[in-house]
This record gives sequence, C-alpha cells and structure tokens, in this order.
Amino acid sequence: MPEMVFEYILKKNGIDPAADLSIDQSISFGLTAAAFTNSDADYTVEFEPFATSLELDGSGYVVASLGTDSGYVPYTAYSAKKSYLEAHPEIIQKFTNAIQRGLDYVNSHTAEEIAQTIQPQFEETPLENITIIVGRYKDQDSWKGDTVFEKESFDLLQNILEEAGELPERVPYEELVTTAYSEAAKK
Repeated sequence: MPEMVFEYILKKNGIDPAADLSIDQSISFGLTAAAFTNSDADYTVEFEPFATSLELDGSGYVVASLGTDSGYVPYTAYSAKKSYLEAHPEIIQKFTNAIQRGLDYVNSHTAEEIAQTIQPQFEETPLENITIIVGRYKDQDSWKGDTVFEKESFDLLQNILEEAGELPERVPYEELVTTAYSEAAKK
C-alpha cells in the first residue's frame, strides 16, 4: 500500500513512476532507512520512527508526507464478515468505541502527553523522538476526529488501487461499508 500511495502522488504531480524514476522494491521493509544511508538513493519512503531518526542523525530530511499529499486514504481499516456483524454487534461497537476514545485522546492532548502515554509501546525509541513524531502527526492533522469511513475516502482508495492495477472492478460504497458503529461511537 505505501508504494501504491507513493506512485499515486507522483502521478498526481505529473511524474510517471515507470518512466521518470527508478523505484527499488528489492529492499526488505525494515531495512529501507539503512539502505538509504548506505547507497546512492536520493529519496526513501519511510514509516516512523525511521523517518525522524534519519532526520535527527543528519542522514536525510522529511520532505513530504504521503498521508498529507495523497488526501485522506483509509490506510488502516477493519473488516468483518456480514455474518459476524450480525452475530456480534456488541463486540464491533465496543471495538469501534475504543478506537474513537483513542482518537478523542490524541485530538485533545499535546504531543508531549501523547508521547508519554505511548512510550512504553516503543521502548527502543527515545521519548524525545516520539514527541517529535507525534507533533508531526498533529501538525499534519493525521488523526481524524472520528472513525467514519466516508465515501470520498473509499473512492480515493479505489482510485489508488485501480491505478496500481490491483482493482479489477470498482465496488459500490454502500455494498461494503457501514458507518452505523462509527456514528454511534461519535455520540
């Protein structure tokens, strides 16, 4: 998915990923930052904390955000079979409520407060780095206010998948998405 979003952004900006540049897909996901610092590559697409680590050690700079430049792509989504939704609506609602509480927290606390809260999950990353990362996410407005999967985002996701050659046929939003749990969690 990261590469599909990256290529979508390139195309959106008049760059043909196949003709205008070379994308090396042979590097293992967790090793791209190390490969960037030890090769002649001009750019790398990184997740955190690697992007900030490259910046802090002077090996590179974060010049753009795929999340900001692509539009809101529902990068992390949760799926369940219709039969499961019908059999366990209370579990789905509790799960959605928990995600909403997390969004409420990150949207109402400072980068410092959030970093302190999540730091135990990232023991290998210094608190100062986590604070920088969270601050960047807050500055970019990375966290939505709710879990509602809007039709516009669904269409964008399908556009990206279609342009990447991964979606043979578009699917109507109404057939795949329910926002009932998200709407209830917002209240």
